[in-house]
Amino acid sequence: MAVLSAPKQKLSALIITYNEMGYIEKCIDSVSFADEIIVVDSYSTDGTYEYLVNHPKVKVIQNPFENFTAQKSFTLKQSSNDWVLFLDADEVVTDKLQKEIIETINKPDAHEAYWFYRSFMFQNKPLNYSGWQTDKNHRLFRKSKAYFTDRKIVHETLVVDGKSGILKEKLTHFCYKNYEDYRIKMIHYGELKAQQEFFNGKTFNYFKFVIKPLWRFFHNYFLRLGFMDLKKGITICYLNALSVFVRYRHLYLLEKQYKYASELKKEKTMSKLPEKSLASF
Repeated sequence: MAVLSAPKQKLSALIITYNEMGYIEKCIDSVSFADEIIVVDSYSTDGTYEYLVNHPKVKVIQNPFENFTAQKSFTLKQSSNDWVLFLDADEVVTDKLQKEIIETINKPDAHEAYWFYRSFMFQNKPLNYSGWQTDKNHRLFRKSKAYFTDRKIVHETLVVDGKSGILKEKLTHFCYKNYEDYRIKMIHYGELKAQQEFFNGKTFNYFKFVIKPLWRFFHNYFLRLGFMDLKKGITICYLNALSVFVRYRHLYLLEKQYKYASELKKEKTMSKLPEKSLASF
């Protein structure tokens, strides 16, 4: 009797975007081996949506961005396959990694999820240190065995019901297109972190406001060997420290706005009280 082989596992490539021209083209090309490619766009204004709409292999959906957890959870629901490869728009799957992904999901003893280490690119040159050398993320997993939560401050956390493995080949991450692009990204992350910390009840601290950005630069540039990336290391370490500075500055502003709104509300409430009640104060 012939032994029936297990059916080939199908894979969905999922991506979220907002103004990603210059990144998304390479990303889409690198996942063309997937059985379906789904992109959820947050109403891009730079031509990203138009590019995706006209791409023959892509299904694109527009959905307003609330936060990373909500957007990725929404995107995950669009997948028609259990195995998903979830990428950021500035990430690229190499040929060797593509082969490893296909082999991995078709193993009978495959884990429920897999971590990817990433190779960071400064424009088109590798960034080997500066705090990024041990960075890894869940990118490949079974939809039925995982979900996103906002346990982290800015980026989402993937909660896996089962075991996680680590793939050998690295994902290429084009983190730095140009100075202004990365600066804006770091400012955005800093503000998001501040909002999350504010909602979690954390308060502004002048000491941390001064020390934390300096420590971030020192830690990444010296302890994490950013100086070995030469000028690239200085730029990346400075902008990452800037993100920390923005976080505490924005937290201060949020607290100030909240205090002002609370006092204004109190004044309005007091002004509406009857004169007899006001006299009792």
